[in-house]
Amino acid sequence: MKSENFETIAIRTQVERSLHKEHSSPIYLTSSYKFDDAEEMRALFANEKEGNVYSRYANPSTSEFIEKMCLLEGAEDGFATATGMAAIFTTFGAFLKNGDHIISSRSVFGSTHQLLTNVFSKWGVTFDYADLDKPEDWEGLIKPNTKMIFVETPSNPGIDIIDLEFLGDLAKKHNQLLVVDNCFATPYLQQPIALGAHISIHSATKYIDGQGRVLGGIILGSKALITEVMNFARHSGPSLSPFNAWILSKSLETLAVRMDRHCENALKVAEYLEKHPKIKLVKYPFLPSHPQYEIAKKQMKQGGGVVTVVVEGGVAGAGKFMDGLKMFSISANLADTRSIATHPATSTHSKLTEEERNIVGIEQGSVRLSIGLEHINDIIADIEQALNTP
Repeated sequence: MKSENFETIAIRTQVERSLHKEHSSPIYLTSSYKFDDAEEMRALFANEKEGNVYSRYANPSTSEFIEKMCLLEGAEDGFATATGMAAIFTTFGAFLKNGDHIISSRSVFGSTHQLLTNVFSKWGVTFDYADLDKPEDWEGLIKPNTKMIFVETPSNPGIDIIDLEFLGDLAKKHNQLLVVDNCFATPYLQQPIALGAHISIHSATKYIDGQGRVLGGIILGSKALITEVMNFARHSGPSLSPFNAWILSKSLETLAVRMDRHCENALKVAEYLEKHPKIKLVKYPFLPSHPQYEIAKKQMKQGGGVVTVVVEGGVAGAGKFMDGLKMFSISANLADTRSIATHPATSTHSKLTEEERNIVGIEQGSVRLSIGLEHINDIIADIEQALNTP
């Protein structure tokens, strides 16, 4: 039975069962494959026949994960990578060359900033940053050599939002490739391709896994675009391992129910913190006080599981709050079943200058809260006692 419902697709999409008639898909831990004869080997390597030739190219476990993500995102094809950053690097590497220019949202993950400033700049790729809250500035940054528009929405850790339909129209008008990092939203909350993006990228390490177990990434788009990605990735080798692919495919079966709880808990935490006297600022997409609240409501199903706050007292106030947490984990990761607190200025975004952090709203008192699946009363109680620690 075919279904268009997210939960059913995530659970019932599987590779073909083997002769053992297993109910749950097995892990295909093999590096290579056997061919029936020399002619089949030739035909497969010549792309005249479909099939597996080497697990750096494709693997049944990886293929199942990709198929699910394509169906959930509304993409034609995809390529799975070892990490989320491998997905971003592979996308840049597949489509950018010496002399090309990229426009990126200023609010990006710290490692993406490093790719733009220190890696691709060595290879003659230039870039300009644009602010998510100033869409009127984006078109003016497009140059004759601009090849790509790259954006995180919601952004990390500022939780800024941009209208993807606006960017889709802009990319179409100027024949640009629009690439969206959809990590914070997941395909359950937001589908960039349906809103005009050409490629959607995920760090599957985050909500796709959702339990802090494995690394992974994925690039999703049209068959034509993913063919270019594959041509680059098959030779540069950022492939996802079959074991991790198996974990991630199984994790998708619970993505919807997990995200419902993450979002429910996060909204309650955001509403609580907005009224707390020791909190200067709360950023959460589905709070009416969020500057892009209406856009978030238009393009996202719910607000996601991350709340970013600015604690009174700067770095000392943030440190005191984090050290006072008893249940929350202090970690650089996010999107776990366990609630996590992160200080971006000294960890994930520490390589940015103070000026660069201030421009994207990362203050010394900023704390990123990844709200987990614990009972909401326990989450709020832990935050409350940490804020009230003498």
